Amino acid sequence: MSNPEHKILIVDDEEDIRDLLLHLLKKEEYQVMACATGKEAIKKAAEFQPHLILLDVMMPEMDGIETCRELRKKHSTKETIIAFLTARNEDYSQIAGFESGADDYISKPIKPRVLVSRIQALLRRNENAGKMRKTPVAIGGLIIDREKFLVFKNNEPIQLPRKEFELLDLLTSKPGNVFTRSNILFSIWGEDVVVGDRTIDVHIRKLREKLGDSCIKTVKGIGYKFDINDETFDERIAY
Repeated sequence: MSNPEHKILIVDDEEDIRDLLLHLLKKEEYQVMACATGKEAIKKAAEFQPHLILLDVMMPEMDGIETCRELRKKHSTKETIIAFLTARNEDYSQIAGFESGADDYISKPIKPRVLVSRIQALLRRNENAGKMRKTPVAIGGLIIDREKFLVFKNNEPIQLPRKEFELLDLLTSKPGNVFTRSNILFSIWGEDVVVGDRTIDVHIRKLREKLGDSCIKTVKGIGYKFDINDETFDERIAY
């Protein structure tokens, strides 16, 4: 069931798509706004403060990938759920989208029931994640603030997109334990969101680039684990 307090911003250069989505989502009792360009989306998002943004990938001037990157740089939208709308199914498009900070992909042509289900799942997972946030934790030389979505390494802040943060949070929840790919997919993206193994690999690679190669280990044919290297972990802190 939809929450009428949830706000959704639609960004698509095709007027018929915007009209279809506006009609569909208003019928579901969401608060909805729409715009046609990436630049307009950045301005509207700052004003409207949506919980979720449906963002078309293929747009003139500023495409969805670039728009997503810019939205992630803004304090007001760095944690906003962003789902791409795209008719493209190539791996490159999806990988580029997730690297830019997207949370999900929704394929065109749009199927109303599928779209509504995916939106509900994304919003529900976001609310559940908020309820489960914990006291900051120090582990393996990192400080993870689960309330503020911040990570510090050697007292220097590291900016992580939502999914990278959730993946790190999952791996550090049980240091040394191996998380299978299926467990990671279900825990981070949920059963209602369809993504491939390449998506996990992209997020692991980006985390290693920011945190170093030694903390996250690949267990061949199974999955990944956070390597504590005999350091103190799960230490509750205050700062």
